[in-house]
Amino acid sequence: MSKPYANDTEMFTLMRERLFTAVLGDILDEMGLHHQFLPAGIAPLKQKMITVGRAMPVLEADVFGNGGEEARGPLAHKPFGLMLEALDDVKEGEVYVATGASLRYALWGELMATRAGFLKAAGAVLDGYVRDADGIEALGFPTFCRGVYAQDQGPRGKVIDFRSAVQIDGIRVEPGALVFGDREGVLIIPRDAEEEVVRRSLEKAETENRVGNAIRKGMPAVEAFETFGVM
Repeated sequence: MSKPYANDTEMFTLMRERLFTAVLGDILDEMGLHHQFLPAGIAPLKQKMITVGRAMPVLEADVFGNGGEEARGPLAHKPFGLMLEALDDVKEGEVYVATGASLRYALWGELMATRAGFLKAAGAVLDGYVRDADGIEALGFPTFCRGVYAQDQGPRGKVIDFRSAVQIDGIRVEPGALVFGDREGVLIIPRDAEEEVVRRSLEKAETENRVGNAIRKGMPAVEAFETFGVM
């Protein structure tokens, strides 16, 4: 069966317009991929935000002040570590996905969102907090996080790698994995499964529309499930 899209741009548009995390999650379950939702605490900064794109994983680490003269680490004397390099490397349609830090400081802010928006990134997913929330919301940049907290990353954390696989709550995030997030959660869809997931999710969404119409006309739930196979 041919794909209903020709490239990533068309796929992202189709998913944004017709899909949502619940239907994608159901299909992933049916395919035996039972652990693809990021933790429930990672939610959109603004309720209506949606992100869909390719993962650009970023690995954070805690530090405890600026490196002294005796520090030997390659990033010991580099403010923010590789954070600015990672930000500048984000490509169009990619989602900046950061993890590895404790919950002592913010991983994202308005200036970062401004830069990412200029680069046409698809969003940011932070396993931690963000700051400058009003500014990010005004930009409309899709940002998913664990909440807001203004304490700065500067003396507390560094980016130590990017474009390498990371894990969030045991969920592996490979560079280029498909990321989809809305108000009900964030999903990581493995690249080798994405074509089937998207195709079957589109089919399921259409079937659920027919179920909804039938129920609104009075069809009992039991009959609806027996007729359409979804509920």
